Formats: sequence, C-alpha cells, structure tokens
Amino acid sequence: MSVIAIIPARYASGRFPGKPLEKIAGRMMIERVWRSASAAPGVDRVVVATDDERIVDAVRGFGGEAVMTDPACRNGTERALDAVKRLGSDADIIINVQGDAALIPPWVIGDVATAMLADEALAMATPAVKMPEETAIRMREMKAKGIVGGTTVVFNRAMDALYFSKGVIPFQRHPEAGTPTWQHIGLYGYRRDTLERIVALEPSPLEKAESLEQLRALENGIPIRIVPTDYRGRSAWSVDAPEDVPVVEGIIAREGELVP
Repeated sequence: MSVIAIIPARYASGRFPGKPLEKIAGRMMIERVWRSASAAPGVDRVVVATDDERIVDAVRGFGGEAVMTDPACRNGTERALDAVKRLGSDADIIINVQGDAALIPPWVIGDVATAMLADEALAMATPAVKMPEETAIRMREMKAKGIVGGTTVVFNRAMDALYFSKGVIPFQRHPEAGTPTWQHIGLYGYRRDTLERIVALEPSPLEKAESLEQLRALENGIPIRIVPTDYRGRSAWSVDAPEDVPVVEGIIAREGELVP
C-alpha cells in the first residue's frame, strides 16, 4: 500500500491572507509543514494542494511538489480529494495535513500512516493526545469564558471515536474517577473510497452545530479510529492569525527545529 500526504493551502485566508507564504523563523510556513510531512515514517509522497500560483511557485522553489486545485473547493477535505484526482494518484491511503500546522511533528503524521497501513479495515484515522489535568482545567475555564479553541474527543474501547466537540468532553462530574481528556489533532488519514464518500455527503446537523467536519463521518456511520500519540515534550500551536507568528517563533527558539 502507498501513502500520499496532501497539504491543502489557500492564499485568500479571511483572517490571514497569504498565510502559507508567511516566514516563520526564516522559513515559510508551508515549507515547515511540507518538511514535517516529508520526514514522516510511512509517507511515500507529499504534495501541496492550492488554488494560487504564488504558492505553487514557492513550493517548487524549495524543492516540493504542488498541484493547482479547483478554486471552488470549500474546504481542505474537498481540496485533498481534488488534488489526488488531478495528480492521477493511485495511493491507497491519503493523509490530509493542515497547511497551518507549522509545529506538527513528523512522528504524529507517521503514527496515522502506520495505523492505516497496519489495518486494511480502517476507513479513517486521526490522532489525539492525552491532556494533563491542569491543561484540561485551563481549557474548561477558557470555554466557560466563551473562548473557542481546541477540540476534544471521546472514544470507545476499540479506539473508535464516539464524538468530537469544541467543548471539553467528557464532562467531569466525578473528577476523582481520573477519566482523562483527549485533545484531537486535526489531521486525517483516509482510504480513497472513504474520502470520496465523505466529500459526496451533505453537511450534517452535528457538523453544523459544532463546526467540525469530522462529525459528518460519524453521523453517516463512518468509523474514525483514534490514534493515541505524544508530542514528546514539544509544544503545539497552529497559525490562525498574524499574532500567532511570534508565538510560534518563540517556541522554535526554545525547543529547536523539528526537522533540518
């Protein structure tokens, strides 16, 4: 089986136009994501999927591969499928890596690829990390103040997702029980037919309520395997707005580069 990682990257971001080309500690954000995906165990090919020639030129400039996709793609999932079709790729597994995940470790991407390669029955997989209790408490406090950030997930004994939420789940009525909180990491592995099916489906009620596209899969009976992973002491931070750039640069200064 072969694995292709697709990195959707739009130029016209509402909050941060030109975000993929923003320099972070001397290196474009899209190059940082591409380097991490290229270093991920189990990934055979990495392609940036975009709707802007400036991003194509930049990616090819640092030695990466890029493909132009339909500007009408509404989200990264649609763009990933469109890219695979335009590439004529026959990859068995497609990994969708967010283009603003400037600090995503290669092994997290690799953990998803490895899980998909190890079990041909898996239709879809996504990673999650166990949160320290103090982090979960801070997240609950932020949510109580109306600050939306981060997604949590609960899953069954077979490690298949039961639900994803922008809230903090499960609700800890009995904290002494020690039930952990798991934070979802927004990258996905799909079988080709699963990705095609999800894109063909209409947005679902829970997806609209939470603004979480993965709930479309669960509401339509598509199981999502949760892959436990670990950031190994690294910090996680995505770049959503210009003010995130100095934060990420500070993390890189403290923790060093993930890949050469």
